[in-house]
Amino acid sequence: MSQHPPIAVRHKPEIHLWWFTALLIAVNVALFAWQVFNGMNISNPSPQDAIRWGADYAPLTFLAEPIRLFSSMFFHFGLVHLMLNMWALYIFGSVSEQLFGRAYFVVLYLCAGLMGSLLSGYVSIQDSYTLLEQGVANPKLLPSVGAGASGAVMGLGAALTIFALLPKLPRQKFLLDRKTLVIVMALNLGMGFMISGINNAAHIGGMLMGAAMALLWYIGQRTQ
Repeated sequence: MSQHPPIAVRHKPEIHLWWFTALLIAVNVALFAWQVFNGMNISNPSPQDAIRWGADYAPLTFLAEPIRLFSSMFFHFGLVHLMLNMWALYIFGSVSEQLFGRAYFVVLYLCAGLMGSLLSGYVSIQDSYTLLEQGVANPKLLPSVGAGASGAVMGLGAALTIFALLPKLPRQKFLLDRKTLVIVMALNLGMGFMISGINNAAHIGGMLMGAAMALLWYIGQRTQ
């Protein structure tokens, strides 16, 4: 009887794909291209175009068209705005989708974006009320128009940051660099206070929701 060496079995390496992150990026890019094709300025869309394509405008959002809380997440004020948000979505999203799972990732993303839109609209109304009390009657100042994926993206960043700060789970597959995450999130939040034109209310709203949902997910994993 001849002797044969054992057959070497090669296991195909596990590849973690971030399908929903890629899909969200593709949807945002496709919508932006369609908007530009239909006459929107590629670098500096007008407030009228923003409202036309679903941006968050408090009087319409809260009184007649609450769908804007969702649609505003998929409109961007120019190509640079889109590119910055999509790059951040790629960085945070590809990790979040693997960590939290696709279903929870999608829920987290949408909830963070919706909370960002809600807080943005509320702050816009409060700012308008303050200006009116001061006797400002310029309609260009009241109220602001908000849009973009940054609230949802900041929610993902906050979720990863909270997760990195918590004790490691027994079945946790990889570790996150907590120092880098804290610095990146702090810089983004700080820039929102220092640079005009950044919708920091949306960022804060998204971060609060992202942090809360990460904590809930973590507690659920610990109790299993």
